[in-house]
Amino acid sequence: MQSSNGRPERGGGGPDGTPGNHDGHTSAPEDMGYRDPWYDALASGWGEGGGTGAPAATVPAPRGAERGRGDAAAAEVYLEVQRSAAFQEVRRRYRRFVVPAVVVFLVWYVAYVVTATTAPGLMARPVAGAVNVALLAGLGQFLTTFLFAWAYARHARLRRDRAALDLRWDTQEMARGAQGGVS
Repeated sequence: MQSSNGRPERGGGGPDGTPGNHDGHTSAPEDMGYRDPWYDALASGWGEGGGTGAPAATVPAPRGAERGRGDAAAAEVYLEVQRSAAFQEVRRRYRRFVVPAVVVFLVWYVAYVVTATTAPGLMARPVAGAVNVALLAGLGQFLTTFLFAWAYARHARLRRDRAALDLRWDTQEMARGAQGGVS
Protein backbone atom coordinates (compact mmCIF):
# COMPACT_ATOMS: atom_id res chain seq x y z
CA MET A 1 0.00 0.00 0.00
CA GLN A 2 1.34 3.44 -0.90
CA SER A 3 1.24 6.41 1.46
CA SER A 4 -0.04 9.78 0.42
CA ASN A 5 3.44 11.12 -0.22
CA GLY A 6 4.58 8.34 -2.55
CA ARG A 7 6.80 6.37 -0.17
CA PRO A 8 5.92 2.77 0.62
CA GLU A 9 4.19 2.31 3.94
CA ARG A 10 6.59 1.35 6.74
CA GLY A 11 6.40 -0.76 9.85
CA GLY A 12 4.35 -3.89 10.49
CA GLY A 13 2.64 -3.96 7.12
CA GLY A 14 3.17 -7.67 6.50
CA PRO A 15 0.49 -10.34 6.57
CA ASP A 16 1.43 -11.62 10.00
CA GLY A 17 2.22 -8.16 11.44
CA THR A 18 5.64 -9.16 12.82
CA PRO A 19 8.24 -6.39 13.00
CA GLY A 20 10.78 -8.29 10.89
CA ASN A 21 8.35 -9.05 8.10
CA HIS A 22 7.42 -6.05 5.94
CA ASP A 23 5.20 -6.58 2.94
CA GLY A 24 5.85 -10.33 2.98
CA HIS A 25 9.66 -10.32 2.92
CA THR A 26 12.33 -10.17 5.58
CA SER A 27 14.63 -7.20 5.64
CA ALA A 28 18.30 -7.53 4.84
CA PRO A 29 20.89 -6.22 7.32
CA GLU A 30 21.68 -3.24 5.05
CA ASP A 31 17.97 -2.37 5.00
CA MET A 32 17.87 -2.08 8.79
CA GLY A 33 16.90 1.51 9.42
CA TYR A 34 14.66 3.63 11.51
CA ARG A 35 11.21 2.04 11.43
CA ASP A 36 8.74 4.66 12.57
CA PRO A 37 5.08 3.85 11.98
CA TRP A 38 4.23 7.57 12.11
CA TYR A 39 6.85 8.56 9.52
CA ASP A 40 4.26 9.02 6.79
CA ALA A 41 2.27 11.36 9.00
CA LEU A 42 4.91 14.09 8.74
CA ALA A 43 3.96 17.17 6.80
CA SER A 44 5.43 17.22 3.34
CA GLY A 45 8.81 18.90 3.23
CA TRP A 46 9.63 18.49 6.92
CA GLY A 47 13.26 17.42 7.12
CA GLU A 48 13.42 16.58 3.44
CA GLY A 49 15.02 18.40 0.53
CA GLY A 50 12.59 19.04 -2.31
CA GLY A 51 10.42 15.98 -1.58
CA THR A 52 13.25 13.61 -2.56
CA GLY A 53 13.51 12.05 0.87
CA ALA A 54 17.04 13.35 1.30
CA PRO A 55 17.83 15.54 4.31
CA ALA A 56 17.65 19.28 3.77
CA ALA A 57 20.97 20.57 2.45
CA THR A 58 21.05 23.97 4.10
CA VAL A 59 20.83 24.76 7.75
CA PRO A 60 19.78 28.28 8.67
CA ALA A 61 22.37 30.45 10.38
CA PRO A 62 21.99 30.93 14.12
CA ARG A 63 19.94 33.90 15.26
CA GLY A 64 22.00 37.03 15.32
CA ALA A 65 24.85 35.62 13.19
CA GLU A 66 24.15 37.87 10.23
CA ARG A 67 22.97 40.84 12.28
CA GLY A 68 23.87 44.07 10.58
CA ARG A 69 24.38 47.60 11.85
CA GLY A 70 20.65 48.38 11.50
CA ASP A 71 19.67 45.38 13.59
CA ALA A 72 22.07 46.35 16.35
CA ALA A 73 20.60 49.85 16.38
CA ALA A 74 17.10 48.38 16.56
CA ALA A 75 18.17 46.23 19.50
CA GLU A 76 19.35 49.38 21.26
CA VAL A 77 15.94 50.94 20.62
CA TYR A 78 14.24 48.04 22.38
CA LEU A 79 16.63 48.26 25.33
CA GLU A 80 15.97 52.00 25.53
CA VAL A 81 12.22 51.40 25.52
CA GLN A 82 12.57 48.76 28.22
CA ARG A 83 14.32 51.30 30.43
CA SER A 84 11.71 54.03 29.72
CA ALA A 85 9.26 55.29 32.31
CA ALA A 86 6.27 54.43 30.08
CA PHE A 87 7.31 50.78 29.81
CA GLN A 88 7.98 50.56 33.54
CA GLU A 89 4.52 52.02 34.21
CA VAL A 90 2.84 49.38 32.03
CA ARG A 91 4.77 46.64 33.82
CA ARG A 92 3.95 48.15 37.24
CA ARG A 93 0.23 48.21 36.42
CA TYR A 94 0.45 44.60 35.26
CA ARG A 95 2.19 43.46 38.45
CA ARG A 96 -0.17 45.44 40.69
CA PHE A 97 -3.06 43.35 39.41
CA VAL A 98 -1.48 39.97 38.70
CA VAL A 99 0.53 39.38 41.87
CA PRO A 100 -2.37 39.89 44.33
CA ALA A 101 -4.76 37.98 42.06
CA VAL A 102 -2.43 34.97 41.86
CA VAL A 103 -1.88 35.01 45.63
CA VAL A 104 -5.63 35.18 46.35
CA PHE A 105 -6.39 32.41 43.87
CA LEU A 106 -3.65 30.09 45.16
CA VAL A 107 -4.71 30.63 48.79
CA TRP A 108 -8.32 29.88 47.84
CA TYR A 109 -7.30 26.75 45.93
CA VAL A 110 -4.99 25.44 48.68
CA ALA A 111 -7.68 26.16 51.30
CA TYR A 112 -10.15 24.10 49.25
CA VAL A 113 -7.77 21.15 48.89
CA VAL A 114 -6.61 21.21 52.50
CA THR A 115 -10.19 21.46 53.79
CA ALA A 116 -11.30 18.62 51.54
CA THR A 117 -8.55 16.35 52.89
CA THR A 118 -8.51 17.36 56.56
CA ALA A 119 -12.21 18.05 57.24
CA PRO A 120 -14.27 15.57 55.21
CA GLY A 121 -17.14 15.94 57.69
CA LEU A 122 -17.40 19.67 56.99
CA MET A 123 -17.20 19.15 53.23
CA ALA A 124 -19.89 16.45 53.37
CA ARG A 125 -22.34 18.68 55.23
CA PRO A 126 -25.51 19.02 53.12
CA VAL A 127 -26.58 22.50 52.06
CA ALA A 128 -29.68 21.80 49.99
CA GLY A 129 -30.74 18.29 48.98
CA ALA A 130 -27.81 16.47 47.39
CA VAL A 131 -25.72 19.66 47.24
CA ASN A 132 -23.04 19.74 49.93
CA VAL A 133 -20.28 22.16 50.94
CA ALA A 134 -17.66 20.36 48.82
CA LEU A 135 -19.77 20.68 45.68
CA LEU A 136 -20.34 24.38 46.28
CA ALA A 137 -16.65 24.96 46.97
CA GLY A 138 -15.68 23.03 43.82
CA LEU A 139 -18.11 25.05 41.71
CA GLY A 140 -16.71 28.14 43.42
CA GLN A 141 -13.29 27.23 42.04
CA PHE A 142 -14.70 27.37 38.51
CA LEU A 143 -16.57 30.58 39.23
CA THR A 144 -13.50 32.34 40.63
CA THR A 145 -11.45 31.21 37.62
CA PHE A 146 -13.91 32.89 35.27
CA LEU A 147 -14.15 35.96 37.51
CA PHE A 148 -10.38 36.37 37.59
CA ALA A 149 -10.19 35.98 33.79
CA TRP A 150 -12.90 38.63 33.35
CA ALA A 151 -11.25 40.97 35.87
CA TYR A 152 -7.86 40.53 34.18
CA ALA A 153 -9.29 41.34 30.74
CA ARG A 154 -11.14 44.37 32.13
CA HIS A 155 -8.04 45.62 33.95
CA ALA A 156 -5.91 45.20 30.85
CA ARG A 157 -8.46 46.99 28.67
CA LEU A 158 -8.93 49.93 31.06
CA ARG A 159 -5.45 50.42 32.49
CA ARG A 160 -2.79 48.92 30.20
CA ASP A 161 -3.85 48.35 26.61
CA ARG A 162 -3.84 51.99 25.47
CA ALA A 163 -0.45 52.70 27.06
CA ALA A 164 1.01 49.46 25.67
CA LEU A 165 -0.35 50.22 22.18
CA ASP A 166 1.14 53.73 22.26
CA LEU A 167 4.43 52.30 23.47
CA ARG A 168 4.42 49.67 20.71
CA TRP A 169 3.72 52.31 18.07
CA ASP A 170 6.52 54.55 19.35
CA THR A 171 8.90 51.58 19.49
CA GLN A 172 8.20 50.60 15.90
CA GLU A 173 8.73 54.17 14.73
CA MET A 174 12.02 54.39 16.61
CA ALA A 175 13.16 51.00 15.23
CA ARG A 176 12.37 52.09 11.65
CA GLY A 177 14.40 55.26 12.20
CA ALA A 178 17.31 53.25 13.64
CA GLN A 179 17.34 50.95 10.62
CA GLY A 180 17.46 53.86 8.19
CA GLY A 181 13.77 53.96 7.25
CA VAL A 182 13.59 50.30 6.18
CA SER A 183 10.23 48.79 7.08
